[in-house]
Amino acid sequence: MSTRKRVLFISQEVTPFIPKGKIAVNVKNLAQQTQEKGKEIRVFTPRYGVINKRRNELHEVLRLSGMNMVVNDVDHPLLIKVASIRGAKMQVYFIDNEEYFKRKATVADAKGKLFEDNEERSMFFIRGTLETVKKLGWIPDVIHCHGWMSSLTPLYLRSYFKEDPHFENTKVVTSIYNDDFDGEFGRDIEKKLNFDGIDSSLFPHLVEKSDFVNLSKTAIDFSDGVIINDEEINSDLASYIDSKDVETLNYVNGDEYYDQCYSFYDTVIEKDSILVE
Repeated sequence: MSTRKRVLFISQEVTPFIPKGKIAVNVKNLAQQTQEKGKEIRVFTPRYGVINKRRNELHEVLRLSGMNMVVNDVDHPLLIKVASIRGAKMQVYFIDNEEYFKRKATVADAKGKLFEDNEERSMFFIRGTLETVKKLGWIPDVIHCHGWMSSLTPLYLRSYFKEDPHFENTKVVTSIYNDDFDGEFGRDIEKKLNFDGIDSSLFPHLVEKSDFVNLSKTAIDFSDGVIINDEEINSDLASYIDSKDVETLNYVNGDEYYDQCYSFYDTVIEKDSILVE
């Protein structure tokens, strides 16, 4: 059995499937570098409708598909697709569902307005990823979250999956980008998280207002480590990170970034896990 450490990347987007954007490019490069430096990796992202199945040679993984995910008391079939990144010796897994990801867009419409069901899409994506990782029988040492669509992962890991032995020793790292959005994350987020058995006392920021800052604060609250991925980030979040006793990797530019992240994973792995009562 391999003794290499394992890093699971959960990302809002990944290039070349989403060709532009700092998060998409960063995740592809970081995952590739992490693998080449010696750790095992898996990469999960939503299969947005703008991702061309034929051009990108996506194919369904039948042994992983077929589960149903209940979101807000409604059953949604979970489809798992996979594709390889040419020249990188990497596979990317895609979380797919007709209702949530068929539309020809990512997180907003053509006018830039956020989709009103982004919180449900996020919940489906995160739970679908973690359930699929369990089905793979692959236990991550670290989960590294990129983009606000993945921001509920630390909360789910420390509450919904709290008693799951598969993730008993898994640590979680959140990357903070300068990717603020206007408005709120979604409708009735408190009620929908409550439906999944997550008590409101665990996410007071989102109860107050489900905007970008409070969504990010919730991620930070349950993360074992935080990585600052932009030279300038939201000032409120910068102050919040400084006020928390959380392992932090400040902004690093250039190729040194990959070495620093690789070492940061090891540092976080050695820390005591966050306990949630």
